[in-house]
Amino acid sequence: MIYDLELMKVGKVYDNGTPAVIDFNLAVTKGEFIAFLGPSGCGKTTTLRMIAGFESISSGDLMVRGIRINDLPPERRPTSMIFQNYALFPHMSVRRNVAYGLEVKGLRKAERDAKVDRILATLGLDDVADMRPDRLSGGQRQRIALARGLVVEPDILLLDEPLGALDANLRKAIQAELKLLQKNLGITFVFVTHAQSEALSLSDRIVVMNQGRIEQISPPHQLYTRPNTPFVAQFIGRNTVLEGNVRALEGDKVVVETALGLLTGAANGSLAAGGKAQVVIPAEAIEVHASSEGTRETVAARTGGNVVKGAVRRADVVGHVSHIAVELPGARAVSLEAHIDKYPPNAFPAGSDILLAWSPAEATVIPAP
Repeated sequence: MIYDLELMKVGKVYDNGTPAVIDFNLAVTKGEFIAFLGPSGCGKTTTLRMIAGFESISSGDLMVRGIRINDLPPERRPTSMIFQNYALFPHMSVRRNVAYGLEVKGLRKAERDAKVDRILATLGLDDVADMRPDRLSGGQRQRIALARGLVVEPDILLLDEPLGALDANLRKAIQAELKLLQKNLGITFVFVTHAQSEALSLSDRIVVMNQGRIEQISPPHQLYTRPNTPFVAQFIGRNTVLEGNVRALEGDKVVVETALGLLTGAANGSLAAGGKAQVVIPAEAIEVHASSEGTRETVAARTGGNVVKGAVRRADVVGHVSHIAVELPGARAVSLEAHIDKYPPNAFPAGSDILLAWSPAEATVIPAP
């Protein structure tokens, strides 16, 4: 199969010997929206710049539609890159900014004008085409950068945190536009972000990176509910992670002995009886029960789930969201948040004893480091 983009054991080592990217393997089909996600310094932007041709590749192969492009300069690659600061020319009009890439390619004026008019109309920039970017809003400048990247009709559009400079409300609006635009155009997008919400809402698959290596590549829901590694479990979402040892393997279920008792979850990874493991529970999976509703055993029997004791240390309501800070035995803290319909105000006041319950099917057991 020929992929739109394929990275095979791609690596980057700086001149001082520091590895930035290690054995990066990824195959992207046409029209996919891929997000690179990870903490600062994990290698996600370096990988994007290697695809664009702005960073050299130390090892491995970079393929676009079956053609090796390791040594092609940026202007000869079938890619286009949008930077975080947009990199617009302040002295040029919107039209000239958008047309710049086509001018570099040497397109005839009539063809160039037709392409520019079409993309300006698509992105709703017709009425500001003759204005300068520095007189426009952040959302308009973001659209100009998108228009300039798309007008050259790249096989792959590369985006380096293009929404980072926008305020929260505008980011949400642009996210919706960006996803719709990508689906309509059918172009492969590779998107670097440090914002989990962007990656989870926009992408078809997410590549989670840590210290130059890939930790996991999965669709958003799978990544969120079935982390493969301890790093992903801690990095994605608001998971509670409990340490223990594997007591028994029962098909695809695992029983783990923890300091809070025996807990059961779905197996994910290479696990063996007696081996160290982590039980990962998404915050959304946890139900809170007042201690007056019964003992740990009776609640477990009634709900068919795992149950642990806890004490509420803080309970706040912000808008329509309830936030509850819980302390488990051993002074372990758990943060819960949900709509007030699930956790009504004053239902679990600070200082009250509670029981936390969750379904074994919604917990994931992974090997501990």
